[in-house]
Amino acid sequence: MKRAALSLALSAVALASCQQPAFAGETVFDAPAAKLVAHESPGLKTAVFDGGCFWGVEAVFSHVKGVTSAVTGYHGGSQADASYSRVSTGRTGHAEAVKVTYDPAKVRYDQLLQVFFSVVADPTLRNRQGPDVGPQYRAALVPMNAEQRAVAAAYLKQMQASGVWKRPIVAGIEPYKAFYPAESYHQDYAFKHPDSGYIRAWDAPKVTALSRMFPQLYKARYTQG
Repeated sequence: MKRAALSLALSAVALASCQQPAFAGETVFDAPAAKLVAHESPGLKTAVFDGGCFWGVEAVFSHVKGVTSAVTGYHGGSQADASYSRVSTGRTGHAEAVKVTYDPAKVRYDQLLQVFFSVVADPTLRNRQGPDVGPQYRAALVPMNAEQRAVAAAYLKQMQASGVWKRPIVAGIEPYKAFYPAESYHQDYAFKHPDSGYIRAWDAPKVTALSRMFPQLYKARYTQG
């Protein structure tokens, strides 16, 4: 009985988290390779990406070579409000975000940006991505060091001038505040729930697009955690 109740409760949370799609699929973009290449020192680095529902952001980066960890969470507000129930109101200042740890010897920060804006987030949408609407679903880059900030700023300018996107680029750069990991049931969600209607409609196509558009960066194995 307790197991059944828990299952129903988690299902209800999952349905509320990233809204069920009215239609399937998202547009992918042929984002340009960065003109300003990242030159980061050896050793693992981290970066935070706000990109709509964090399940899909995590799923894509978990399939990128050189990424050792992708953790869903909340960025941009206070620790006191960093819970799904509060963030989902859209009034806490947080965005659903993913903290990516990567080896710059295998994948550069500028390459992560190209992947992000090709198959993860539409940079022309303000406070929404796919079927999810609200400031918690905004698309933004959150650099963690001076090199990332310089590369991110240059890349956004390059995107604006590229002509790839027919609408103005509204995605921006946010200063890093603090990252708060999301509840355990949000972690590795696409890996644990591949048959979820939301995952199949919105996030699995992003991973497929990654494998097709970036075969040199794609890895079939899902990096958990």
